[in-house]
Parts: sequence; C-alpha cells; structure tokens
Amino acid sequence: MYLENRFSNYDTIEHVYRSYSEKAYETYLTKLEELILQYLPKGAHIFDLCCGRGELVQLLLKKGYQVTGLDGSEVMLRYARENALGAKFILDDARYFKLSPTFHAAVSIGDSLSYVISIEELKNVFHNVYASLLENGFFAFELESEECHQSFINTNYLGDVKDDFAYIERLLYDTKEKLIRESYTQFQMINGAWQRSDLTLQRKAYSSTEIEVALESVGFTEVRSYDEEHDLGVDGAAGRNFFVCRKTLSI
Repeated sequence: MYLENRFSNYDTIEHVYRSYSEKAYETYLTKLEELILQYLPKGAHIFDLCCGRGELVQLLLKKGYQVTGLDGSEVMLRYARENALGAKFILDDARYFKLSPTFHAAVSIGDSLSYVISIEELKNVFHNVYASLLENGFFAFELESEECHQSFINTNYLGDVKDDFAYIERLLYDTKEKLIRESYTQFQMINGAWQRSDLTLQRKAYSSTEIEVALESVGFTEVRSYDEEHDLGVDGAAGRNFFVCRKTLSI
C-alpha cells in the first residue's frame, strides 16, 4: 500500500460530491447492466475502482453482488462505509494497488481515471486491474474524450450552495496539453464560522486509440468503446466514452 503517494486531493472537496444526484448513479448501473452485469454469475464479486462515497457500491449490493471498493481518499471512504454496509473498502491508490485475482468484474465510473494524467501511470492502473480479475473477468470504465474536453475551451463555472457548504468550480481546457484544469473554491461551516479552501486538479483527455493500445499492452482483449450519448442513449453525454474489455481465459 502506497499511502504516502495516494491521490488524496478528494479529501478536501468531498462536499462537492454530495451534490451529485442519486439518479446519476442509477443511470450508471443501468448502463453497466447492459454492458457487463448481465453476463456475470449470480452473486459475482465486483471491484469498484475509485469508488468515492460508495453510491454505486450501495446499488450493486442491493442487486445481490459482493462488492469491494477502493479509493485514495480516506474522507470519501468514511462516507462509503456508512452508505454501503456489507461492502469491503480499501484505502489505496489506483496506480499502485496490488490485489490477487479475486473479482468477476471491475468498474470505474465518473471519469475518475481521467485524473491519471500520464499514459504510463494509466497503464499501471490497467495492469493492476488485470491482475485483480479472475479469468474471463470484465473491466468497464468511463473516460472523457478530447471532444468532451473541448467543450471547456471557454471558461465554465459550476457550483452549489447548501446550508453548511458552498463551492464554485472553474473549468479551463488547455488544448496543447489536452488537460482540463479544475479550480475549486469552497466555503464550509466549521464551528459556527465559514472557512475557505482552494484546490486545483487536472484531468487528461486520451484518444480511444491510446486507451485501446494501453489496455491490449497489459493483456486485455475484446476491447470495445461506446459513446454514452450516441451508443448508450444517455442524453447530453456526447464525447463521454465507456470502455469494456476482458481478461481472456488462458490457453
């Protein structure tokens, strides 16, 4: 476990993810059922990589699956353990974790892997997932394409206000580096006083070819990609892609 290197920035912006709707996770579940879940055995063991607050884990548990979630944020996992009783959670970094072959499928949603901004480190993630899967296991994950990132060429602002916190998120796209820079300013009510914190994150746009080559380089087969709007019917999700692949049975 490489806790000293783990991606822990989400610890400081956990409140932002409270504003994500339950319907969004239900949509993810529907798409995963279509892409991989229908092919798994009853009670299959699923690995949720970058599981966050555990909303998808909770939905998978309700469907009768065994679920293990991994995240680099200790704060996120604190809420995940409350949201998804009965699941197992691991504090570790997607780039460095090591697990033995355990899972019938692995999933990663919400563009979490876009925050891995080096293709070599992304290959490390894929290798770690491959090693954790049982033979014939599935891997399904979501990534933003360059087309999606280009919608942020002009300055964009997002935000929300609750009783005990408020935040503003500014999104800028660097066309040369193919990076989105997310600048967060949030205010949180602590001990009766508002406190401000600021954080900047980056996420990378990879081409479908880069992703497919990286997956195949670590041994995945049957690699397919789906545009969420055009292929999967998710309104307003053009340029957001689901990739599906398998750890094929050895000969």
